[in-house]
Amino acid sequence: MGTYVISDIHGCYEEFLEMMEKIDFSDMDSLILAGDSIDRGRHSYEMLKWIEHCPANVWLIRGNHEEEFASCIDLMLRLDEKEGLGTDYCSHKETAALYSSVKYFLNNEGLAGSYFDLYGTINSLVNDSGIALEDLCRWVGIIREMPYYRELTVGDRTCIVVHAGYAEKMENIESSFSSLKEFYLYAREESLWLGGKQHGMVIAGHTPTVAKGAFAYNRGNVFRYYDKETDCIFYDIDCGCVFRRKNPDAGLACIRLEDEKIFYIK
Repeated sequence: MGTYVISDIHGCYEEFLEMMEKIDFSDMDSLILAGDSIDRGRHSYEMLKWIEHCPANVWLIRGNHEEEFASCIDLMLRLDEKEGLGTDYCSHKETAALYSSVKYFLNNEGLAGSYFDLYGTINSLVNDSGIALEDLCRWVGIIREMPYYRELTVGDRTCIVVHAGYAEKMENIESSFSSLKEFYLYAREESLWLGGKQHGMVIAGHTPTVAKGAFAYNRGNVFRYYDKETDCIFYDIDCGCVFRRKNPDAGLACIRLEDEKIFYIK
């Protein structure tokens, strides 16, 4: 019986299934997906379907890519309403037309470099997988229900699982971030200097440990940092799985909280 955490799957569905087999995940275990399960990789559709039907012993945490995915769908809905397009939510063809209308609108407004569907995930879902707006909205509903972090007790430590960084008070981060939610989703090295949990442990992802020059660079291995002042352990478990085809050090990582054992798919 164990509590496992995986982060930053980024559409690497096959590697995710391989990891589930490697840890021999069962009904007696618990799993926390710490955000960014979609985007970048080739199988976001499969990950979204898995998330939609995930078992009760899986907890979902919101990452910045889920947040941005939901914001893109919100933009599609706003344009549909503003322009009175009357898109049939059940129609794949009308959903594809709405998607094209948003792209046209952004180009026409000189916003071609905007962040709308930056990684082409929605385009692939609509034009390759035949997804309709009702499906997109259903997934957004699931994302909106995802908390920004989960707190649990493991042994004698309070453990926080979050996508990027954890801080308890806004006053600790207000010089660099506009809200705690922004810190949870986007913090990088600030998660060490500004965040943490007294006598606790923070498990996060977001910053790939294959990114040279990044604070968590560790040649694709899990990054661990111990803050003596706060007695806080920090883990970055984003080992850059989506970059495996370009970087031989990249892989998918999983940590078991009870004994801090690390599992890899390389």
